[in-house]
Amino acid sequence: QVQLSESGGGQVQAGGSLRLSCTATGRVYSTYVISWFRQAPGKERSFVAAITWGQRRTTYSPSVKGRFTITAGNAKNTVDLEMNSLNTEDTARYYCAAHSDSDSIRLQVSSQYDYWGRGTQVTVSS
Repeated sequence: QVQLSESGGGQVQAGGSLRLSCTATGRVYSTYVISWFRQAPGKERSFVAAITWGQRRTTYSPSVKGRFTITAGNAKNTVDLEMNSLNTEDTARYYCAAHSDSDSIRLQVSSQYDYWGRGTQVTVSS
């Protein structure tokens, strides 16, 4: 059993940066994948980025590639999402999600994840 907790959200002006953190409580094995999703009001939850715990393979949504960076740290069981060049379309609630077997799921499909955090709000103003 893994519990996830997000932090680091807030309000920022367009062009600015924010760093989100996801802390996993419990044992995170090398087969795990931890991902970030986001959901804006009135829209479906969408994939942002993922990282596999063992090999640190990263995957990004085309809309954030080159602007966002996902990293993982073994010692703290954390996954960070560094977000640069933010624009108003990045405004959403950001969620951390995990699955125990990165090879068995489609990373971009939210319904396939077992564990979720409660989310953290990111608001980008123009």
